[in-house]
Amino acid sequence: MKKLPIGIQTFRDIILEDFVYVDKTEIAYKIITKGRYYFLSRPRRFGKSLFLDTLKEIFEGNNKALFKGLYIYDKWDWDDKYPVLRVSLGAGVNKTVEGLERNLRWILRRAEADLGIACNKELLAKECFEQLILAAYEKYNKKVVILIDEYDKPILDNITDSEVARLMRDEMKNFYAVIKDADAYIRFVFITGVSKFSKMNLFSGLNNLEDITLDENYATICGYTHQDLLTVFKKHLQGADMDKTKLWYNGYNYLGEKVYNPFDILLFISKNFDYRNYWWSTGNPTFLIDMLRKGNYFIPNLENYTASEEILDTFDVDHIELIALLWQTGYLTIKEKIETNFGVKYKLIPPNKEIQTSLNSLFITYLTSQISDKLRYQQGIFDMLEAGDLDGFRDALHALFAAIPYSNFTNNKLPEYEGYYASVIYAYLASLGMTVIPEDITNLGRIDFTMIHEDKVFIFEFKLAEKATQNALKQIKEKRYYEKYQNYDNIYLIGIEFSSKERNIVGYEWETQRK
Repeated sequence: MKKLPIGIQTFRDIILEDFVYVDKTEIAYKIITKGRYYFLSRPRRFGKSLFLDTLKEIFEGNNKALFKGLYIYDKWDWDDKYPVLRVSLGAGVNKTVEGLERNLRWILRRAEADLGIACNKELLAKECFEQLILAAYEKYNKKVVILIDEYDKPILDNITDSEVARLMRDEMKNFYAVIKDADAYIRFVFITGVSKFSKMNLFSGLNNLEDITLDENYATICGYTHQDLLTVFKKHLQGADMDKTKLWYNGYNYLGEKVYNPFDILLFISKNFDYRNYWWSTGNPTFLIDMLRKGNYFIPNLENYTASEEILDTFDVDHIELIALLWQTGYLTIKEKIETNFGVKYKLIPPNKEIQTSLNSLFITYLTSQISDKLRYQQGIFDMLEAGDLDGFRDALHALFAAIPYSNFTNNKLPEYEGYYASVIYAYLASLGMTVIPEDITNLGRIDFTMIHEDKVFIFEFKLAEKATQNALKQIKEKRYYEKYQNYDNIYLIGIEFSSKERNIVGYEWETQRK
């Protein structure tokens, strides 16, 4: 059985050392033969670097045997070889322009070695980049292929410090401007990264750069499809619950067939099918907390957001949309594309159970500052709902809100709003992997949110009041919200009233609706 390519980003090593390889060369062939300038955004650890390395091997044409049995093997002219200039910005953290300049020069030294060309040591990185393109064209008498990986990392490393991020952006803009001016010497360009910075602000003049991030023809360019798991990984996944695996790790949608993050699947197999948060645990999403603290966000809306095409396409340090960042970094994905009279819109949701549970656990920290006690409250809430013990559920919620540190409310207006309390409960329920539907629409109104767990439906209505009025439960009954779920065996109607002064529950009523 072939080995699992965990952390392997070199195409040659994967083939020669008998690692599993999911054939992406059909997409590579299509890209190479149909255009010249491409841009692709995908979350971290999604296989972007491996795809670039595959392109490198194809264009250099020195190792045809590596591609035996793959789609491109008998279709590409392996005698048509090109010099390849590869730039990877994935290593290191840049905090100053001077440090970035040194790092760029160090990166270009590898390109110099690959091409057998030496830059003048006195040149700046931008000038060396330009010299390498021109010198490679002259030396090999062929146009140059440019492959840039993690193009945005110097900016994203400083995303919470807008001043430094702006400096990094301007420095990289000057560096990438070389590509536009060297068009006559370039055969092919492929640029990858996590974010989608505005072309105007980063790739000024590269108007011919085709963005294939949301293109159904290239939706599976990175990542594994479910069919890949059933075929390429068939032996590795014998005995795995494939429906559960799909629920936990599939769901990334780029307007074509949905895909898995490869890192998740490879670790899932290597850990004997243990359902855990593999991809999430390798990242550093603390920037989300920093951004959340800058604005008062209603958490359920973040996970069920309808975004315009403009929001997803426009991103820059001078104007950071949290929703765009959540989508680009893989915490949200597209559920539905909606055509309207005012342009295309996208319904965004977490892609799978791994992200839903992890992201909402992060939201809990933001909303409550609860870290060490979080698991205890999660377990208590789950046990009460599982048993249908709504009185116990009330007690669990009361203890949860009572434990939120007073300092969490200092200089914070969130607790003055009904949405804060709804957000806390929503985040806790969603962190348990339960199906939670915010602003659930019925023919007579809108439920604050509905939760579905197995044969049980829980309908929630929240009110802000200084004493119990029973108005929350009354609204559920008057609007007959439960009629939408009459096919379920157990329906629970729950009205909760919160006091902004007490910062806790002051009214709690519930009833059941059974078949």
